[in-house]
Amino acid sequence: MASSTICKVHPLVLFSIIDAYERRNEDAKRVIGTLLGSVDNNVIEVTNCFAIPHNESDDEVAVDIEYARNMFGLHKRVNSNEVIVGWFSSGSEVSVHSVLIHDYYSRECKSPIHMTVDTFIRGGKMGIRAYHSTTIGVPKKTTGTMFTPVQVEVVSYDPEQVGVETLQKGKHNQHRITHLKSDLKEVESSSQRLQEMLAHVTDYVDDVLAGKIPSDTSTGRFLLDLVTGVPQIEPEKFEEMLNSNMKDLLMVVYLSNLTKTQLVLNEKLNMV
Repeated sequence: MASSTICKVHPLVLFSIIDAYERRNEDAKRVIGTLLGSVDNNVIEVTNCFAIPHNESDDEVAVDIEYARNMFGLHKRVNSNEVIVGWFSSGSEVSVHSVLIHDYYSRECKSPIHMTVDTFIRGGKMGIRAYHSTTIGVPKKTTGTMFTPVQVEVVSYDPEQVGVETLQKGKHNQHRITHLKSDLKEVESSSQRLQEMLAHVTDYVDDVLAGKIPSDTSTGRFLLDLVTGVPQIEPEKFEEMLNSNMKDLLMVVYLSNLTKTQLVLNEKLNMV
C-alpha cells in the first residue's frame, strides 16, 4: 500500500548521488548519504544532499555520524532553510542494514524518507524509489520495520532545467563536450523549438478534423486550456512589444561586450 506522501527530487540531488557513487572506494558496494530539503504537509522536496563515509559488511555496518553532523552544520551556514528529510543509498534494494541506518535518521528528523537510486540505469532509465518506515508487530513484544513506498517526482527550477538541457546536448557530441549559448542564440533555439511544437500541434489538429486519427478528449481539453490561457493581443501591439524587448536585449549585450573590452584594455595597459 503506497503512502499519501509525495517526494519531489531535484536534478542536483541525482547528480550528486551519481558523483558520489563514481568516487566510491573500490571495495564499497554502495554509497549512502543525507537528504536535505523542506517538508510541507505531505510533500517532501529534496533539494540537496551529501554522501557519508561508511563501512558495510555481511555482519555489521558502521556510519561516520560525526562527519554527517559536521557536514549538515556547514550546509546550514549556506542555506538555513534546508533541513534533514531523510537519507539515500545507491542500488535498488532495501537491506537489513538499511533498518539500522534508518533508525539513526529517525532521531535526526521526524518521519524520514529512504530513497534508493539505481545507478546501473537498467532499461535506459534510472530507477528512483522512496520509502517511509512503519513499525509493525505487537507492542512491548517483538516488533519490526516495514518500508512503505512513496510517490516520487523529479522536478526542477528554471536554472536547473537550463543546465539539464545543456548537459543532454553533450550526449550527441563525440567528445561529450557542450557549451552554453549566448542570449541571442538561446532565443533563436527556443524560437525554433517553439515553431516545431506549434507545427506538430497544428498537424495533429488537422489530422483529427480530417478524420485521419481518432480524437483524444484529454488532449483536446489540454489544448483548450492552453489556448484560453494565452492573452489575446493585437498583432501590431505584440510586434511592438517584441521589438522593444529585443532592443533592450541588444543594448544589454552591447554594453556587456563594451565593458568586457574596456576591462581587457585596462588590464593590458596595467601590465605595460
